[in-house]
Amino acid sequence: MLSYTLFYLGPYKVCFWNIIFLSIIYFVALVLRRVIHNMLKDYLKSANIAVEGRKITYLKLLSQSVYLVASYIAVLSFNINNDNVTFGDFLNFNLIESKKFTLSFYQIIVIIALFFGAKMLLNFVKLYISKQFRNKPNYNAGSEYVYIQIAKYIIYIFAIVSALKTLDIDLTVLLTGSAALLVGIGLGLQDVFKDMFSGIVLLVEGNIKIGDVVEISEQGKSTIVAKILKINVRTTQIETREGNVLIIPNAKLTQEYVENWSHGSEISRFIITVTVDYGTNTEQVARLLKQAAFGHPNVKKTKPIDVRLSNFGNNGLELELIFWADQSWDANFYKSEIRFEIDRLFREHKITIPYPHSTVHIKN
Repeated sequence: MLSYTLFYLGPYKVCFWNIIFLSIIYFVALVLRRVIHNMLKDYLKSANIAVEGRKITYLKLLSQSVYLVASYIAVLSFNINNDNVTFGDFLNFNLIESKKFTLSFYQIIVIIALFFGAKMLLNFVKLYISKQFRNKPNYNAGSEYVYIQIAKYIIYIFAIVSALKTLDIDLTVLLTGSAALLVGIGLGLQDVFKDMFSGIVLLVEGNIKIGDVVEISEQGKSTIVAKILKINVRTTQIETREGNVLIIPNAKLTQEYVENWSHGSEISRFIITVTVDYGTNTEQVARLLKQAAFGHPNVKKTKPIDVRLSNFGNNGLELELIFWADQSWDANFYKSEIRFEIDRLFREHKITIPYPHSTVHIKN
């Protein structure tokens, strides 16, 4: 019953015994890989050799080579119910065969090896880039991320092109034959391509990096202050002050007006507007406003703190408190704390902030 043929894998019959042996072989390979990995890791630790960086990559590569041996044994296990199954014949067998296209086990294994090699190469490149950046005194995590992303795209593009070459697919014929289709796709997906090129510009230029705090201005809409979490090829993840994570197209960061708070000066000028009743002692108001600003620890005492009468408003005298403070994620909290202090000082000195009011004249 266990020898009954369930289906054919190419010219080879597959029965229950094959499935059982394949399961046992790969289960043993999984256990053996973990054992070898742990043994090597323990040996390096006992020899006082730090297991980190490149050594971890070597350990993974060595332990995962167990699967290659398991694959070889798995192919030979088909001899249970088939005659003269060799590894070479198995690789050269064509799963798909036509006049224009063939697909063999060998091509499948080569493609898998290409992407596995690309992944391992990317790990080495990450280690090299991280080592180069983190040895510098002015280490910047955003720049490191940019170079790793660029390396990732380049490596996987080469892997994809090599995989197509392995399948004997002529890229020139493919691109030439699909020119009209590509034009139609390009017109339909022009916004997607625009975002992709914007993503490449962001990664290459480095004007906006991971961790930067930016202020995005939109026409007719309020500004958004957000922190950059991740820059992908087409979209960018940002976190607002409310803790919401938004995914925005990259074109918004390259075509809209964006102020990067993390670049340039670390301090910025802030303005708090206050309205008081007509007839109030403006000199006393100015003194209290400056006192409220001076009392906050994040206000720069080395920069001037000024009060100016900005307008004779409909409801009272409009004054502006102008001060310099850290350009940070918590800038709104600074302003709120200063407003609390202004309110306390005004109540203490009997200075009132007028309610909006209007005068109505009724004509008989």
